[in-house]
Amino acid sequence: MKTETYELSKGYVIPRILNGCWQLSLGHSLNGPLDFDDVKKAFYLLKENGCNTFDCADIYTGVEEFIGSFIKELKEKGNYKENGVQIHTKYVPDLEYLDKVNMDFTRSIIERSLNRLNKSCLDVVQFHWWDYEIPGMIETAKDLQKLKEEGLIRNVSVTNFDADHLKLLVDAGVKIASCQTQYSLFDRRTEKKLQSYCKENDIPLICYGTLAGGFLSEKYLDEEYDKITPETRSQVKYLQIIEDSLGWGGYQKLLYLLKEIAERHDVRIPHVATRYILQQDNVAAAVIGIRNSNHVLDNLKIFSFELSEDELKGIRNFIEAYPTPEGEPFELERTIGSKYRNIMHMNINEEEQS
Repeated sequence: MKTETYELSKGYVIPRILNGCWQLSLGHSLNGPLDFDDVKKAFYLLKENGCNTFDCADIYTGVEEFIGSFIKELKEKGNYKENGVQIHTKYVPDLEYLDKVNMDFTRSIIERSLNRLNKSCLDVVQFHWWDYEIPGMIETAKDLQKLKEEGLIRNVSVTNFDADHLKLLVDAGVKIASCQTQYSLFDRRTEKKLQSYCKENDIPLICYGTLAGGFLSEKYLDEEYDKITPETRSQVKYLQIIEDSLGWGGYQKLLYLLKEIAERHDVRIPHVATRYILQQDNVAAAVIGIRNSNHVLDNLKIFSFELSEDELKGIRNFIEAYPTPEGEPFELERTIGSKYRNIMHMNINEEEQS
């Protein structure tokens, strides 16, 4: 089955499904450790089937090192080309350190990522700034652009920005290759301003949370809310999103609507949920988490069909009858006292060094 691709920047092409690695970070699983031998098997399967781009972050504890071990194996086997495995990492300075961030610090983190990943150049660095009120965001983005000019970074991107603050970077002359944002049938905050701004400024969207931590699947059909036990930190977060959008009753109705459409195309609910986002305006790719090798080949069915205009309209009409979380993308996650912010880990590097 042919993998769909998207040219993110001149000469840089990505598959429209990226391999999300947040779920591999230490402490993400709430049901014990993962089988990392099986995860490595999944990586090989993904690469062999055209899904060669992995999404990680400097603050996903242990993940850059794990991906680096995969790249090291490929090199030792003589089966490695620089563009054969593409890495989208993130640069997320700790909240408590934001007022101290300078070029030396930024360079040290980028070089650390390069060393961890066994890469000579980071394909995409997605920049995040926890607190817009703390000065230094624009200057730091410009420093990343300087490191791009030096050849350490191929593309400078952002993650979890809203339109107004992304505009500050663009107006300052920073060339942004993409904007990673949370976007799903539950969370449509991206549609308020960010989506149109990004389209107008040729900044494609890379969307995570598309499957809401696995809640958009047949597994949860007819399940009762009070019997749900989150399996991961992702599910803790997306339960909150469900509460503030469709509610459990609306969520169950949505699952049945997606199931009906899925059966029409001989696929499953996750395929339809992902396909819907991929067919939205200015979306380059969706990030799907990889925890094991079980669903790697099945995920490729996302490329086997397209939703019709009637199907898109049917889903749209259903979800628009319900609210979406308040504010702009990641606004609630930044708001002190918000239940969304309470699950954010904002000082990961500090914790690693302590």
